[in-house]
Amino acid sequence: MTSTPARRARRHHIGEFVASGDWSDYWSTAISRAGQGRILVRGYPVEEVIERLNHTEVAYLVLRGELPDARQTALFDLVLRCGVDQQFVSAAVGAARFTASAFPDSPIPALASGLLASGSVTGSPQEPAQMLIEAVAWQLPEAEAVARVMQLWGERRGRVPGLGHPMHKTAEPRAVTLRRLALELDGWRAHGRMLDAVEAHLAAAKGRKIPINLAGALGAVLADLGFEPLVIGGLGALGYGMALLAHISEEIHDGVPLRIIPDALGAHYDGPEERHIPPRRTGA
Repeated sequence: MTSTPARRARRHHIGEFVASGDWSDYWSTAISRAGQGRILVRGYPVEEVIERLNHTEVAYLVLRGELPDARQTALFDLVLRCGVDQQFVSAAVGAARFTASAFPDSPIPALASGLLASGSVTGSPQEPAQMLIEAVAWQLPEAEAVARVMQLWGERRGRVPGLGHPMHKTAEPRAVTLRRLALELDGWRAHGRMLDAVEAHLAAAKGRKIPINLAGALGAVLADLGFEPLVIGGLGALGYGMALLAHISEEIHDGVPLRIIPDALGAHYDGPEERHIPPRRTGA
């Protein structure tokens, strides 16, 4: 692997550009470059990227700036195939299919709707990764770090992210498989071990197991690969992408145009009974 040359410090405040009159690096990117008959991706000719790399290696290169080694490739590929099971219990699928039912001309709006419904409540790995990266960075004894995690995230969210599932009460199948395979690939490191410690602490405190969920396992593996929480959150949403596209295609071809929620399927009105606006009083 080759090292990238040092880049000059970026200016981030608009006032710096206005005061200097120098706008030369106002739009600046280290990702790709296109010129007459030549395209570079992270410095590599695009022809070589297309010919010599698989999709996982390309994605890693674009996001991290360097080529992955064999272990990193295997772990990243493992992560990218863990979210393809999305079904009707997923808010992202519901959002995507509702949009597709109303806009069957293109899958793009429905894909956007599905991705927009991928957040902290619907299982994003961003918060678990943030929690784990923060906890590992404290460099505290494990018991102290876990106690601090419980306190801080209890105050922030009222819960610890990355654990628990509404359907899988003792073990989350995707998380179990991801953790097992990551261990085999030497990819369950400091952040994974921290998540294990949090899970064990919760089990002892609650008297029952609250299992690591997929978001937690993804956050741990991606944090151990060196990704930042912001990118990890995006990867969680993109991991749903193929499943969402499959649902969208199915909805457009075989679904019901303009989906509604009738009373029989759970719609319930609990507002005031019928009433009427009183006549306006006229002036004397």
